[in-house]
Amino acid sequence: MNTSIKFITPQEAVKVIKSNDHVHLSSVASAPQCLIKAMCERGEAGELKNVHIHHLHTEGPAPYADPKFEGIFQLDSFFVGSNVRKVTQSGYADYIPVFLSETQKLYRSGVLPCNVAMIQVSPVDKHGYVSLGTSVDATLAAVECADTVIAVVNKYVPRAFGDAFIHVSQIDLFVQDDTPLIEGHFTEPNETETAIGKYCAELIEDGACLQMGIGAIPNAVLAQLGGHKNLGIHTEMFADGVLPLVRSGVINGRNKVTDKGKMVSTFLMGSQEVYDFIDNNPGVAMMDVAYTNNPFIIAKNPKFTAINSALQIDLTGQVCADSLGTKFYSGVGGQVDFIYGSSMSEGGKAIIAMPSVTNKGVSKIANTLNEGAGVVTTRSHIHWFVTEYGAVDLYGKSLQERARALISVAHPDHREALDKAAFERYGSHHTYIKMCCE
Repeated sequence: MNTSIKFITPQEAVKVIKSNDHVHLSSVASAPQCLIKAMCERGEAGELKNVHIHHLHTEGPAPYADPKFEGIFQLDSFFVGSNVRKVTQSGYADYIPVFLSETQKLYRSGVLPCNVAMIQVSPVDKHGYVSLGTSVDATLAAVECADTVIAVVNKYVPRAFGDAFIHVSQIDLFVQDDTPLIEGHFTEPNETETAIGKYCAELIEDGACLQMGIGAIPNAVLAQLGGHKNLGIHTEMFADGVLPLVRSGVINGRNKVTDKGKMVSTFLMGSQEVYDFIDNNPGVAMMDVAYTNNPFIIAKNPKFTAINSALQIDLTGQVCADSLGTKFYSGVGGQVDFIYGSSMSEGGKAIIAMPSVTNKGVSKIANTLNEGAGVVTTRSHIHWFVTEYGAVDLYGKSLQERARALISVAHPDHREALDKAAFERYGSHHTYIKMCCE
């Protein structure tokens, strides 16, 4: 089979982009920076107007979102990452609220057109295949649906298995750029995060299948699991924290029903060690987000335990995870996908974990959510809630029982005010008064 391909420059490749086109960028560490730079050069030259950019969270610069490109590039992201947060909050970029599981559906259903997909892939193998490496998510759907696919072939993109493989015949233009993928390094958990990690770890049973994101709290949870047995991974993303547990045999996927013995994810963010770990590793399946985040697939694995974070929760159990008041901070992401899926799993647990207060000491447990705050996990979806002061199960609890439980894991400095607010809300009912006196 002839697998030779012709490379062109990034500047030549992006000439296919036309005004009014919709362009998809591969996600997180796989954002194709050389193509982004070349596209923005065309924008600066006045060659483009009203080009819509779509992507999940990306690492690295996002120059197309700069206010100077107003009218030239319009970012409509599926998730608000830190690199585009300020411009989104100021109105120069926008956000499409969507479950992570359905980001691919936007393309496949035709709700969003995809004129150009700009992706990064591994070098071509002897069979004519490349791998999407660390970013399968909605990128595979974009490749399937795009009028034109531009691929940056990069020796640093790992050759991941699962749904990551695409044939070179699916790619129209090739660019060579061997820039190392952006790495994510995370600080060690502090005292609060460690306490949260311990309470979450106590809820995780041997043989559980896990979903958790990246950051201090997931790392704190993982650090507490060294004594567990036969854990599995089915998640939307993972980072360095899982690696010691894989090496020690704690994570082996032995009890999984789907993808037995394999770690399943849809995108990754971590150090080079993580990227090396998935390279040519048949024990890791990088899958389409339609699969990883399908609640009914998730539910097939027994003892599925999903751990997600939030920004605020009210006393009825409504969880805000995407916005600070009216200002969008992140996105819906996969929280609801995994909360729902884990709650349907036999012996499963859906956990929301977060510090009890903000960095400024404001309680994240509130009588009511801030004005404009978005409800991501509804009060009917909520199960376990964890802070550094403990873990409470809200499922099946009445509103008054929930209020009391949530106040019990609030910061001590705020419990009196929260109790007063709950009393004013429910105080006409003797039930709340009785519960508080018990």
